[in-house]
Amino acid sequence: MSGKLFIVSLPIGNLEDISLRAMKTLRMVDFISAEDTRDTRRVLDRYRIDTPFTKSCYQGAEEERIRPLLSLLTSGKDIALVSDAGTPLISDPGYRLVRAAIAAGIEIVPIPGASAVIAALVSSGLPCDRFVFDGVVPRKEGKRNAYLQRIDGEERTVILYESPHRLAATLEAIAAILPERRIVVARELTKMYEEILRGKATEILPILEARQGKIKGEYVLLIEGSKGIVKRGQKEAEELACLLKEEGISSDLAVQILARCSGCSRNEAYRLLHLH
Repeated sequence: MSGKLFIVSLPIGNLEDISLRAMKTLRMVDFISAEDTRDTRRVLDRYRIDTPFTKSCYQGAEEERIRPLLSLLTSGKDIALVSDAGTPLISDPGYRLVRAAIAAGIEIVPIPGASAVIAALVSSGLPCDRFVFDGVVPRKEGKRNAYLQRIDGEERTVILYESPHRLAATLEAIAAILPERRIVVARELTKMYEEILRGKATEILPILEARQGKIKGEYVLLIEGSKGIVKRGQKEAEELACLLKEEGISSDLAVQILARCSGCSRNEAYRLLHLH
């Protein structure tokens, strides 16, 4: 009989945020597969859990670790997969292992718990009914700017991870491309120096710049969704876009007319004009 693969969420900072079920599972399984055993050891030592580690599952080695982990599972051993902090697979390794385990008929058991994405969202003050987690902000300036332009029409709250080394540059880009959008910068959630900054990019930037380059910690960045076109005006906006195209109005002028008449952003107007 095959073993089970448990996806166990660990605290994102405060070690007291581990669940009773997570502790029970970590004690019960035969092995723990960690992203970095040094980080996981802090949790295990705190709660006196002595379950041995097996092959680590970290970025760059994930593919080569699948076979030995599957071998253990198919031989009847239970394994707990954990990441350095929070819920495994969320911008962390593990997806390929889970996919391979499912293909091999292994039962997958999620043990829910802390997640920086959800912690930041519920404390942001931004709408939580519809949101999208978009991973890490693109590193290169051109790709970052193109990404921000693409989400100009995104109506859901957008959640991203950002490095402290690139945070200021990203906020400058948001100030230029999405100047009216409310954003939230959440740092070191659940830890001693937890901080949540709310406002427009132009309001948050001076706070960070005053720290003279000492921007440290793990950051979650949230961007308010676009108000977009008022729902009842969507059909009228699409009809106007078609009419402008039929009349042969130049693209730049058509974008201006559509944005002014419908109340949508220039990017949304451009998208409507190029739907077909």
